[in-house]
Amino acid sequence: MTAPTIVMTGTSVGSERMGAALVFGSAFFWSFGGAIARYLDISDSWTIVFWRCIFAGLFLLTFMLLRDGPRGTVELFRNMGWPGMAVGLSFATASTSFIIAISYTTVANVVLIQAGVPLLAALMAWIFYRERVSLFTWAAIAAVILGVAIMVSGSLTGSVSPIGDALALLIATVFALTTVITRRYTNVRMTPAACLGAWMACTIAATQAASLSVTAGEMGLLVVFGALNLGLGMALFVTGARLIPSALAALLGTAETMLAPIWVAVIHGEVPNNRAITGGAIILAALLSYLWVQFRHQRMSATLAQS
Repeated sequence: MTAPTIVMTGTSVGSERMGAALVFGSAFFWSFGGAIARYLDISDSWTIVFWRCIFAGLFLLTFMLLRDGPRGTVELFRNMGWPGMAVGLSFATASTSFIIAISYTTVANVVLIQAGVPLLAALMAWIFYRERVSLFTWAAIAAVILGVAIMVSGSLTGSVSPIGDALALLIATVFALTTVITRRYTNVRMTPAACLGAWMACTIAATQAASLSVTAGEMGLLVVFGALNLGLGMALFVTGARLIPSALAALLGTAETMLAPIWVAVIHGEVPNNRAITGGAIILAALLSYLWVQFRHQRMSATLAQS
């Protein structure tokens, strides 16, 4: 098996490493979602989606206003074009489809199907843009899918819900599409697209929620849940995914699945079972091995290019 044969300059190697760090950072912040949700005592999931997406959208809007100013922010929205609209719609679709999916099937089924995001992203990048995917990348994708399968195997059900599993597949597909579009259109800043996606999901949730009232304590948690967990994660992902291959971005995103049980165990004392630990170890080994080979190859290529 061989690593991707990409000749990098010192600057591009540094940019790719920064991109990988940002995407991993997005997975890191997203992985706290389960631990935060444990503190919420809100029966209507749509109410949670509404407030979470409101605060995510406000965070992203504030981030752009501070970074680019009011005029620059308006220009970002104007210039995002159809790629930005597609990414925003994808984020909104994934956010709302998850709520519907888990009402028809188990979370384990949804998580297992979503483990196919790296595979779908790699296939889309190869089919549409001929982005080369090495055998080592395919092996890492297979290892991640195996790890996730082991993690959730204890809670998988024998029954199949066509609606729930189809929605889970839709989530995986649109997230893979988001990854590929963000990587392909590196000249388009996707932060406004993420903001648009949050507002779209918020609008959909508002039409479905039985009530939008929450307590002051729950509102505080929802601010963190929306601004830092979702909003900051989205900002890091769309910024970093522009700088690295689609398959790598999707692979790093699976770190969320590995880290989530750790935070629940540390914060809530819910110790993961042996299957979760084994599956998480496989995912971690696959990610670390891939990153080590990837960056080692880039360093060698950069050295050869400069000689």
